[in-house]
Order: sequence, then structure tokens, then C-alpha cells
Amino acid sequence: MYRLNLPQYEIKITEINGHAAIFDILRRKYVNLTPEEWVRQHFIHFLIEHKDYPAALLANEVELQCGDKRLRCDSVLYGSDMKPKMIMEYKAPDVAITQKVFTQISAYNMLLHVDYLVVSNGLQHYCCKINYEKRSCQFLEDIPLYGEI
Repeated sequence: MYRLNLPQYEIKITEINGHAAIFDILRRKYVNLTPEEWVRQHFIHFLIEHKDYPAALLANEVELQCGDKRLRCDSVLYGSDMKPKMIMEYKAPDVAITQKVFTQISAYNMLLHVDYLVVSNGLQHYCCKINYEKRSCQFLEDIPLYGEI
């Protein structure tokens, strides 16, 4: 797999029906190992182990519904009140982070109204803090510690 701009962790990989699978600690099961999943698992471990995000408040593959259309957020961080606080969107390392990616995560935010949007391809990471009163967003230098959000 790809070498990422994220800390290493103890990766659990197995084979299921002839395909590689990686253990997802949030869903508590092995999932198909794709380049995007490789990024997701590294990023989730980074948040938990290095940014002090509580695993109990994180969820992967969160389904949203907008009319007849079903959307799926890659990861969502909830507050202790169980309201969504942050949406994370991952891309494979060979996928560039473009305006199209920010448009995609912004569509999810039309439904969730979170304070933070995070986009990563495992090599580049972007975090925006949304200011709803000023109708603006500020790009942060780094992913904030859990205690800072």
C-alpha cells in the first residue's frame, strides 16, 4: 500500500474471499482494503492516538438522506451531546484534493451543519473551521486537538 503523511499504527490486515481486508476499529470488523480505506484507517488512528479524539464519538460510513438521494460521509465526529461536530472526507493518495472534493463535503454539511470540515488523501490534509454568522470558513494550520474543538 501507499506510504502516507500520517503516523504508523499497528495495522491488522487479513484476506477475506481472496481480497485483502483491513480492520476498522470503529465498525469493529474487517472491511475491503482499498486505497481510500487505507487513508481512512490511518487518519482515524491519527485522530484517536495523536489528537485525543474519543473513538466512541467517531463513526465511519455515516449515511445521510436528502429526499430520495442517499449520501455517505466517510467519517463523522460527534460532540458529547451527539450532535455532529466534524465531517471527514478521504480520497486515495493518488487523487488530488480539488474544489470538487470541497464541494462534495460541503454538500454533506448542508445536512449536518458541523463546525469543522476535514479533507485528506493521506498525503495532504486540510481542515476548515466554519463560521456560520460570518458565512465564511477559515483554513487551519493543523488538525485541532479534540480539546480545542
